[in-house]
Amino acid sequence: MAFNIDDIRAGLALGGTRPTLFQVQFTNPVSTDADDVTPFLVRATNLPSSTISPIEIPYFGRKMKIAGDRTFDVWQTTIMNDEDFRIRNALERWHNEINTLQSNLNVRGTSQPSLYKSVATVTQFGKDGNSLRTYRFEGLFPLELSPIDLDWEATDTIENFSVAWAYDYFTIEGDTGTISGV
Repeated sequence: MAFNIDDIRAGLALGGTRPTLFQVQFTNPVSTDADDVTPFLVRATNLPSSTISPIEIPYFGRKMKIAGDRTFDVWQTTIMNDEDFRIRNALERWHNEINTLQSNLNVRGTSQPSLYKSVATVTQFGKDGNSLRTYRFEGLFPLELSPIDLDWEATDTIENFSVAWAYDYFTIEGDTGTISGV
């Protein structure tokens, strides 16, 4: 029955996962200066999504659908900016070596994407502090560093900026099983 509280309790036997219990870690291949503080200053993100697009096959006015290719959406993070700008500086250096601000060159070399691509992980924790799942992003690099808004009226707050990331694929590890593949 839809209105039975015992059914709801049974459905959430472990009390539900909390969206605040997570940690992000990424490795910057250009500047490791801020890698140690990223778990503390990445304040928001999401668990990744993926889509398998259908391939439609028309036949006598009807369309049959079969599974097509998988695509991965851009992954987003929100980062708190400290006065040392450690993460922002490291990300700007990484971004600049992929495509320099003035000369429009890839300092790392487009023939070797492994020189500018990296990995990141998002770990979701349970209320007991144990890791539930870890999503590992492979072939990661920053697409966009958002502006940092400045405002005389923005008191009692800390600067934040967002990063949009591209990646090749992700794998999942955790108590619910490991999912990976080529």
